[in-house]
Amino acid sequence: MDNQNKCYYDKPMGFFYNNSNQSSEGWEATQLILVQCVGSIFCSFILVANAMVIAAVVTNRRFHYPFYYLLANLAASDFLAGIAYIYLMFNTGPSVSPVLTVQKYFIRQGLLDTSLSASLANLLVIALERYISVMSWKIHSNLNKWRVTLLIVLVWAISIFMGAVPSLGWNCICSLKSCSTLAPIFTRSYLIFWSVSNLVVFLIMVSIYLRIYIYVRKKTTVLKAHTSGSINRKRTPIKLIKTVMTVLGVFVFCWTPGLVVLLLDGLKCEKCNVSKFKSWLLLLAVLNSVMNPIIYSYKDDEMWTTIKNLLRCVCTGTRRQRSSRANIRANSSSPETNIPEMPL
Repeated sequence: MDNQNKCYYDKPMGFFYNNSNQSSEGWEATQLILVQCVGSIFCSFILVANAMVIAAVVTNRRFHYPFYYLLANLAASDFLAGIAYIYLMFNTGPSVSPVLTVQKYFIRQGLLDTSLSASLANLLVIALERYISVMSWKIHSNLNKWRVTLLIVLVWAISIFMGAVPSLGWNCICSLKSCSTLAPIFTRSYLIFWSVSNLVVFLIMVSIYLRIYIYVRKKTTVLKAHTSGSINRKRTPIKLIKTVMTVLGVFVFCWTPGLVVLLLDGLKCEKCNVSKFKSWLLLLAVLNSVMNPIIYSYKDDEMWTTIKNLLRCVCTGTRRQRSSRANIRANSSSPETNIPEMPL
């Protein structure tokens, strides 16, 4: 049978790495141990911090608005990213990657792609929500809970589908000549589609916020000319826009280099040596998920206050549990409880 028509689903990933001229993937053995230790700390922070953001939105009634529901959904995508990074760290390296099955590789990359798609889709939905609210000069849009829920479900449906596309057939397992370098069972055409579509969404979001920024500047100038004193920015949409623009800026900064490198790989740029950038691009991706909950807390005083109160409740609850356990042990071991009552 012609090799070009043969499928290699039963082959380990080492076969595909050799086909794409990669001797090993990612870090060396000693570097990998350090990356796993440091990465575990960062991923733990990602999981805890984003869980606290979600809990803050759920418990604080002041956050029960469309913007904050979508922000909590963005935190959920970062939470998934933390899980994806942990799975990647402990399923990569020169001794692990070559023996991975095709199915495990699809899971590993699918988690990363789903989390990135969810983050990007959430940022786009938040951009549209901010556009609606700003154009009506309101702090929050008029989207009801049913529509917000529908948007959240749609975001995750699209993200899961995007993460599953390669495993559904858009791969090179049956066409080795079309395999890419960075993702050795993904076709170069898929990498072009993936990177170009994400970069286009970046441009759409930047244009939306540029339109919002121009409108806010004009609106603020007009209000200042017709009002005495300064405008209370906390009662305008400006503050929330700054938070989202900061998140978007960090996202674009962290992900654009990776998307450009994927595009170069898809275009078969042999002089670009794309493999040497792979590990550093992953660190940038991790940095993005670390930065987001910090931005929420720094830019939103109410969010930070709520998170601190939640942490106090957790600490207080833990201390009470320890204290009650200690009292139970003390009472059970006390000799007075075992002394029978003497008759008079």
